[in-house]
Amino acid sequence: MAVPEQQFRTCSVHYLRDTYVPRIRRASEILPADRLWWRPHEGVPSVGNLLLHLSGNVRQWILSGLGQQPDVRQRIREFMTQEEGGVEPLLADLTGVVDEAADIVAGLSKAEWEQSHVIQGFAVTPLEAVYHVVEHFSWHTGQIVWIAKSCAGAQHGLAFYDEAEINRRRNEPEG
Repeated sequence: MAVPEQQFRTCSVHYLRDTYVPRIRRASEILPADRLWWRPHEGVPSVGNLLLHLSGNVRQWILSGLGQQPDVRQRIREFMTQEEGGVEPLLADLTGVVDEAADIVAGLSKAEWEQSHVIQGFAVTPLEAVYHVVEHFSWHTGQIVWIAKSCAGAQHGLAFYDEAEINRRRNEPEG
């Protein structure tokens, strides 16, 4: 059964703009400032690197790949940058890129959903490009949240669900 394009579009925009970006922002609020560029070792990106990487990925796959903007991504820089400013400029850039991507995804016509694009050397449809970005964003959101919780300590207080409410609803009789 095919998922209607409007439902896919709406859900994708919702996850990127209304779920993942706010979670990253909340995680950034509990992350100690001196841990933004912290790495346990060189082979692991910092939260700062992940914020740069997410902006670069969305910019390349959606703004450039689907929105026809120039591809200005410097992927290696996303991972090599260290100690380049605070979290607010990174969050502002990410939010702006996601908002612009949401507008592009929301504005794709039926004909545009059927076109093929070459993004990062891969031939993909818009559905594949958007699915890639949402999945990729989810992955790194989880990493950022884990790093923030770990660095903030056991009393981090970060939760996205009300467990008592979930359990109450689960145990309510249907009808």
